[in-house]
Amino acid sequence: MIDPKTEFLMSEANEDKTSDDFRQMGLRLAQEVVAFVKKKMDKVSRSGRLGDIKLSFVGHSIGNVILRTALAESIMEPFLKYLYTYVSISGPHLGYLYSSNSLFNSGLWLLKKLKGTQCIHQLTFTDDPDLQNTFFYKLCKQKTLENFRHIILLSSPQDGYVPYHSARIELCQAASWDFSKKGKVFLEMLNDCLDQIRAPSSEHRVFIRCDVNFDTSSYGKNLNTFIGRAAHIEFLESDVFARFIMWSFPELFR
Repeated sequence: MIDPKTEFLMSEANEDKTSDDFRQMGLRLAQEVVAFVKKKMDKVSRSGRLGDIKLSFVGHSIGNVILRTALAESIMEPFLKYLYTYVSISGPHLGYLYSSNSLFNSGLWLLKKLKGTQCIHQLTFTDDPDLQNTFFYKLCKQKTLENFRHIILLSSPQDGYVPYHSARIELCQAASWDFSKKGKVFLEMLNDCLDQIRAPSSEHRVFIRCDVNFDTSSYGKNLNTFIGRAAHIEFLESDVFARFIMWSFPELFR
């Protein structure tokens, strides 16, 4: 069970602003988290139990990218030692390289042409001509994962909005056959992330990849099912997955 003393923050810093540069969104989230934690630390310090603080995060979709960007902000550095459990739900940790959903990719291309949304350029590695200067390449170099004691990655094969391998932080077949600079950059990003997960800075780290297979026949035939949005949103519409993990691994949330 979750400790009744646990306090939650539902982030509002980026509501209606999720088309901005990830760096702007990350800074806003970092400022929001720091303000929240400082308030709680002041309260806890009065009882002399400052060492009891554990800071855990749950992110969905691009919220995971915003979260990792926030963790790289300098104002978060004093609080990294309190990081505990991180649950990533369908997070595009490696961006959209090797995305196999052609319909969704076409939609992203159209958004870039019509709106010029910066975060879409960053997700698709078109924010710089040199892949090694792109936002995601640099984000993977940041030590955003290694301070967590526990890391859980939730993904779904039916989710067409986020590449399966990106949500699971693992190699995909297309990348393993690609010997171009793109393939080399992808492997470097992947290894940078995995090195953080394997980092010895935290003893007894728990790392879990958890797949959720949705019964898509229950959705009926519609556009959301066709483009893979239904499964992506289902994670938010049902809390059964979070409950399953919390009951299966209660020590990760104490």
